[in-house]
Amino acid sequence: MTSTEATAAGASSPGIWNLPNILTMLRIALVPFFVWFLLADAPGLRSESGLWRWAAVAAFAIAIYTDKLDGDIARSRGLITNFGKIADPIADKLLIGSALVMLSVLGELPWWVTIVILVREWGITALRFVVIRYGVIPASRGGKLKTVVQTAAIFLYLLPLGALAPWLVWVAFAVMMVAVLITVWTGVEYVVEALRLRAQGKQSRKSTPGNEELT
Repeated sequence: MTSTEATAAGASSPGIWNLPNILTMLRIALVPFFVWFLLADAPGLRSESGLWRWAAVAAFAIAIYTDKLDGDIARSRGLITNFGKIADPIADKLLIGSALVMLSVLGELPWWVTIVILVREWGITALRFVVIRYGVIPASRGGKLKTVVQTAAIFLYLLPLGALAPWLVWVAFAVMMVAVLITVWTGVEYVVEALRLRAQGKQSRKSTPGNEELT
């Protein structure tokens, strides 16, 4: 590649500071406010389902909307970056993880649910970094479905369902169980994909002249 071609390629590739990435960082910034709203509503860690609880619901909804918005913008404007591929799922995990932990702390969600989901989420995130030298593992369709179902379950749990309609509590629990199943299933898929990517990367290095001693 000539210097002119390299300059053109650099100019055409999107930089980190674009609208989708800024929205992703905004989602991360919303997490501490979301947690504070939940705590403000629960003196003594007992939720009062008051104004602050609704503020937490609103903060969660806004954060989730930015997740959809940044993805739509990135795809429509060709602003997909490696930073976005890594930062976007991390932002999702921070938001969803904080929501799960807070719901368990408040006694509204069994701790085993939170532990299973968090072990899978952060385990896969760590796995992404381990194999990043071989390539980036993009979000799969199953992973996106998992995020949607997790989000729906958490949103139902955040709503003061006991005051609105007590039977909806069981609906929230059923949706959360579906989320747990999809979370575990997609986690296994990502492990398989990471192993495949690693194997391909090692094979590529072996086939490159001069790299045999590095494998």
